Amino acid sequence: MKIAIVCYPTFGGSGVVATELGLELARRGHEIHFITYRQPVRLALLSPNVHYHEVNVPEYPLFHYQPYELALSSKLVDMVKLYNIELLHVHYAIPHAYAGYMAKQMLKDEGINIPMVTTLHGTDITLVGNHPFYKPAVTFSINKSDVVTSVSQSLKEDTLKLFNIKNEIEVIPNFIELEKTAKEGSLPCQRSVMANTNERIITHISNFRKVKRIPDVVQVFYNIQKEIPAKLMMVGDGPEKEKAEQLCQELGISDKVIFFGNSNEIDKILCFTDLFLLPSQTESFGLAALEAMACSVPVISSNSGGLPEVNFEGISGFLSDVGNTEEMAQNALKILKDDATLASFKENAFQVAQQFDIKNILPLYEALYEKAIQKYK
Repeated sequence: MKIAIVCYPTFGGSGVVATELGLELARRGHEIHFITYRQPVRLALLSPNVHYHEVNVPEYPLFHYQPYELALSSKLVDMVKLYNIELLHVHYAIPHAYAGYMAKQMLKDEGINIPMVTTLHGTDITLVGNHPFYKPAVTFSINKSDVVTSVSQSLKEDTLKLFNIKNEIEVIPNFIELEKTAKEGSLPCQRSVMANTNERIITHISNFRKVKRIPDVVQVFYNIQKEIPAKLMMVGDGPEKEKAEQLCQELGISDKVIFFGNSNEIDKILCFTDLFLLPSQTESFGLAALEAMACSVPVISSNSGGLPEVNFEGISGFLSDVGNTEEMAQNALKILKDDATLASFKENAFQVAQQFDIKNILPLYEALYEKAIQKYK
């Protein structure tokens, strides 16, 4: 199949998932065309089956804001015609599904019919999409898609609750590339660089937005380190980072917390991590938790959104109500205090992650693609 993938080329979960999906599809012999405004973060190497087409938005004095949707839809039309692309897979309802629908209509006028698969990732539904300014466009874009998928049952239910959706929504969870993770995890792990032998290493990875409840991460760690020697690794960047640094100073734990900023070495950091914290207000799926579990790291998280679909209570870690930092800390200590218990949770976390291996998830997408293409033949 010849497939165009439209996504945000960023550190965020949807961009990573879209890129890894495209690369795996290419390895299985499909011809993949990434179409976006910048080369995706994880698209480091191109291959004969992988192509990247940049969307340029020319500046024009008439426009106060440059019309990316217009440029994207025009680029899609050109690329479909040039490469005989058979299917569009867009990640995020707006602006990508909206632009994809306009491209479909332009192509239809030229006698070209092409299906569009739209994958909902979360923010496009629960935050941006539910804004009154965008809600009609999001509803329209979802209903005009040929196939709609969501990354969790929780997100599917939110979508049906918030919008007047007539389309079926298929749940296809996010995934992890366990083979790649295993290779990176086999590299020398210099744990001593980050902590002493007797210290547990705890990690949080996010975009440091309010929804991630960064102060809760610090508070949970503060309670943990009162009981056992520990270090906290804070990976990522965003508006809440400075406040977190200030809170660490106020609590007197700055010497026990390392702020990395954005990093392309997530697997190296996770390889020496003992516990992962994700106390988010909500998560459509919880990809960061899955990435930790794939590195045999148990998870302490909130029970909000799609997290219970990834982090299995009492098996891969523990779940608590949003904001219950006391219980989160106590659950963390249950895992961390005893070496044998920690080893058991580490093994369980990896076993759960195996269910989300890309080799299990990719065939679900391929089946949907085939079904969508057949409708237009």
